[in-house]
This record gives sequence, C-alpha cells and structure tokens, in this order.
Amino acid sequence: MNPLPPLAEQLRPGSLDSYIGQTHLVGEKAILRTAIESGNIPSMILWGPPGVGKTTLAYIISQYLNKEFYTLSAVNSGVKDVRDVIEKAANSVHNAILFIDEIHRFNKSQQDSLLGAVEKGIITLIGATTENPSFEVISPLLSRCQVYILKNLEKDDLLQLLETARLHLEMQFKISISIPETEALLRISGGDARRLLNAIELVVNIEKKKNKVEITNELVLQIVQQNLALYDKGGEMHYDVISAFIKSIRGSDPNAAVYYLARMIAGGEDLKFIARRMLILASEDIGNANPNALLLANACFEAVNKIGYPESRIILSQTAIYLATSVKSNSSIVAIEEALSAVSKTGDLAVPLDLRNAQTKLMKDIGYGKEYKYAHSFEHNFVDQEFLPEKIKGKKFYEPQNNQRENEIRARLKALWKKYGY
Repeated sequence: MNPLPPLAEQLRPGSLDSYIGQTHLVGEKAILRTAIESGNIPSMILWGPPGVGKTTLAYIISQYLNKEFYTLSAVNSGVKDVRDVIEKAANSVHNAILFIDEIHRFNKSQQDSLLGAVEKGIITLIGATTENPSFEVISPLLSRCQVYILKNLEKDDLLQLLETARLHLEMQFKISISIPETEALLRISGGDARRLLNAIELVVNIEKKKNKVEITNELVLQIVQQNLALYDKGGEMHYDVISAFIKSIRGSDPNAAVYYLARMIAGGEDLKFIARRMLILASEDIGNANPNALLLANACFEAVNKIGYPESRIILSQTAIYLATSVKSNSSIVAIEEALSAVSKTGDLAVPLDLRNAQTKLMKDIGYGKEYKYAHSFEHNFVDQEFLPEKIKGKKFYEPQNNQRENEIRARLKALWKKYGY
C-alpha cells in the first residue's frame, strides 16, 4: 500500500473558488482572476514568502487553460531541460505553459535560455520565487513578465485552512478532532499554509490512536518541538534561521549573529542571499547612526559576488560582526514610511512654484522658479525657505534618534530649522 502524500498535497485546491487567500489577485474581478478566466494569461513571476500558494496557483492555472503544462524545479533543472520543454512546446497546437519553481535559483545562462521562447510566445512562463525578482531575475526576462506579489496568509485564511484540515483528518482516520486552542499552530505557521498543515498533520499522526484528539497549545508545542525536523519538511527552517540572524544583528549580539551565519553557511545557503539581507539591514536598522555600515555591507555584497566560497565566509563574518556591534537606528525607515503615508493621504500635492523647473518661456513668465533661493549664495550655504507643499508645510518626517551621529544631525537641524521643532 502506497503511503498517502503529505496533507498539504492532499488539500491542494483545484479551482479559484477553493483557493484560500490572495484576494487582491484572485478575488472576484481581481486582475489575475480576470486574466485566468479569459484564458489569456501573460508570462508572470509569482513573488511571495513560502507557503502562500504560488505553486498551487500555477496548478490551478493549468486546470483552467486548455494548454500543455510543463513544470521544472530550478533546484535540479538545467538549460537542457528548458530546451527540451521549449522543443516540445514548439510542436504543440497551442503555446504551452512552463512553470519554474524557485526561478531565482536559475543562473543567467539558464534564464537566457527562456528569453526567445517567451518573446515568441512558444511558452507562457510562470516563475515562482521567494526572492525579490528585481535582484534574481535578469532584466530582459523580467521585462517580458508581469510580477504578481503574493502576501502572507491572514489569520482568517489560516483558520479556514485549519478547519478544512481538521475535517479531512477526521474522515481519513475515523476519529474525532477538536482544536479548542489555535494560537500555537498559528504562531508556528508564521503565515505559511504548508507549515500549518505539516504541524497539525504531525500532531494528529502521533495522537490518532485515541478516539478523540484535542489539540491544545501545550500539545502542539510539545510534539512540534520534539519533532522539529519532521514538520519542517519543506525546508522552512531556512526562513527561521535567517530571521534569527537578522534579529541577532538588530539586537547587537555578535555571538548569536555569527552562530546563525555559520548555520546558514553549513546548510549550503546562497551567500548572496545572506549578503543582501545584511545590506538591507545596514540601512533599515543602523542607517545614519553609522553610515559606514551601508558602505561595508555593500562592499561585502560585491566581494561575495567576486570571490565565492570558502573565502567569502570571512567577509560575511566580518560584516555580520560589524553590523551587530554598530550603534542602531531605524529613523530612515520610519521617515520614509511616514512620508509614504502622507503621500497616500494627501495625493499629488502641487510643488511650490519657486521649486519648479522653468523649461519654457511661458513657465518662466508665470513664475516657475522665480522665488527660488540658491543655498550656496548664502552664508553657511543655507537659506530658510519652504520646500514642502503648502498643505503639509512644517510636517516633520525625519526624527533623529539618540545616538552620537544622529545627535550631531539633530543639533544641526535644530540650528537650521526652527519650524520643524528639532
């Protein structure tokens, strides 16, 4: 008797109506649903965290469209595999769909091999990635694809999935299953449907000899902690370790940072992935408290690209230790989020006339740039003038934090800008 496939595979939906989450893409009249139902989809990149339905969505598309459907995994497929699919697709009546899981793992030559077939319409490409396609997909291929962003599943989505799993497992094992507490299961899932299903499947498999299974927080934590490797079938630990690595650096613990770095290196993690995460952190969590952090992180990223393993482990270690021991500030991300919030609330406010560029005589005649004061023409290269639109003048987005570098910045801003209240 063949063993049953994992619960996540058993419950994989086969239609848009049974698909959970991503309503911004596949809800009624949503952009991707409309394209799927019309039978005319573009080549696309599905970008999102693990366990949110990228592979399932590709499968559903294959069910809706009357086209040959090929699937490759970038982990174990090469240029030859791609060319074989393209050759088969070229001989089919309709253009075929090629789904490539983890397309970010394809190198440049592998991605290049897709270009001609995508451009000529021989294949419609669906690529799935957990990584930012702007970094991982070559520009010529990316320009030929529509990028759809998938989000972490919401609590209600996960609870709906949990109930579906409960009913399914009850029927499968002919037992009664109740879930009076869901907090531990939801926390373990981290918004990942696969992790949620792996966790409840593991608990039920261990407890199924009982006629009645009551899944409590205590039971979940006890079983899952003891069988971490079992429920972590899909390699989700990768995301836990990178999360711990980033949080250790943010928390200024160089010892923990180097430990988790070693875990990733020993596990064969893509070194560029690690370097890129540190590059983001250098700006997000350190910023102007220590501007050299961004410079070092960028140099690390460039060096890792040039050198490779094993020597680059030293560069990654140096950078991780430097970032962990650096003074921290998140004022840059707070400032841009505040500014983006203001833009979304106030829309495209008119730029003050004196800041506009007078490209024509008419523009000059009606006052574009007329009152602009050139800072370098004044003492200390500064002149008090209004740069923000009238509606939000005096609005402060950047708030320096309490560290040596930003205290210096605050003192300068306080001397220059009385209206911002520094």
